[in-house]
Amino acid sequence: MRIGVWGTGSMADALATHWVRAGHEVTVGGRDARKAERLAMRIGGGAKSAGLRAAAESGEDVVLAALPYEAGAGVARELRASLEGKVLLDCSNPVGPGFRLLTGGGPSAAQLLAAAAPEAHVVKAFNLCHEDVWRMRPPVFDGRPLAVPVCGDDERALARVSELVRDVGCEPVAGGGLDRAGLLEATAALFIALWVGEGADAQAIAPPLAYATGPAHPERPPQEAAGQR
Repeated sequence: MRIGVWGTGSMADALATHWVRAGHEVTVGGRDARKAERLAMRIGGGAKSAGLRAAAESGEDVVLAALPYEAGAGVARELRASLEGKVLLDCSNPVGPGFRLLTGGGPSAAQLLAAAAPEAHVVKAFNLCHEDVWRMRPPVFDGRPLAVPVCGDDERALARVSELVRDVGCEPVAGGGLDRAGLLEATAALFIALWVGEGADAQAIAPPLAYATGPAHPERPPQEAAGQR
């Protein structure tokens, strides 16, 4: 794929590095040309640097919006002509002070991108983990690849992003339409609050899949069984 990247921060670095290694052609775009050039050099593998518009135009298949929540929609609106028919991949988290959602219960960050660039196919993914997790080669925990929820409305766009998820070494999980992207963002806000605010293991709050809707034949607690003998 030919992938344009908006942003020169840690998420752009982590994800684009995997994609270059997988053989994709990446162009890093930023408002600061020097930062874009430095990141492209660090990524290596033929990655190029450019401005935001040139990166969008070079990303014939996918454009990664690795921008702060406050900037994403404005950039998409400004460059919407360069996004027509393309996949616009949003990995942002609109989380502010107190680990609260900056969207305030309104449209999600992904939906705001879609409204700003209606000609693009917006997909939400890669927002639930710290950038250092995405730097892992691959992100595997307890022998199991990390699962990445993916939300979007266009099947072709979802297929392309799912391929990019696999190129990072993860497993894509169908998260539903773009109307559910807000749930991913809210989940991120909760997880960040648990991890950073409380020092809690967020992974421990979910039971195994077999118990998610209640086991068909739940075993009695040992103490209960012993008391009925």
